[in-house]
Amino acid sequence: MFPRQTGSARTTGLLAALVAVAAVALTGCGSSGKSNDQGSSSSVSNSSGAGSSTGSVTFNDVTVDGATDLANKPKVTSKSSSAPAALEVKDLVTGDGTAATPTSSVTVQYVGVLYADGKQFDASWDHGGALNFSLQQVVAGFTQGIGGNQQVAPMKVGGRRIMILPAALGYGAGGTPDGSVPPNAPLVFVVDLVGVS
Repeated sequence: MFPRQTGSARTTGLLAALVAVAAVALTGCGSSGKSNDQGSSSSVSNSSGAGSSTGSVTFNDVTVDGATDLANKPKVTSKSSSAPAALEVKDLVTGDGTAATPTSSVTVQYVGVLYADGKQFDASWDHGGALNFSLQQVVAGFTQGIGGNQQVAPMKVGGRRIMILPAALGYGAGGTPDGSVPPNAPLVFVVDLVGVS
């Protein structure tokens, strides 16, 4: 499910593609957005297995198991009866490489689930691995969530981030043509930033 824009409509472009949060600022989304850990509650519990501690993180009704294990697909669950008013993000791993911008081409791994019930609608992990694309060709939430905006710092290579998108920054009132994302559905992405060019 690649969140591409075609013309004025944001539609699904490629099966097995990635989800990004956009550099296109939409009216009304600027001042109420939450940035990283500010104004949001989260809990972290560590679990050790095979000599490593990859943890479980909960943020605004989203839980990520294997939160810091960048070598493996994280397990993402969500159950929320509310809709976010603006983009919400939390860094699970803070990258130390090149920072993305809203006009960057990026290489990412991602998992996308519905915010309401955690149903997965796409994951690059299930389709051969990381994808490369321009942040100018994806839904607004992906551009902003990776490239940053006034409230959200850009991701850096090596980072992993939870991004909760209101429907207006995702597929909006139309949903996706294949029905995997219903109309007016808030979305969750857990994104690993692998590269920036």
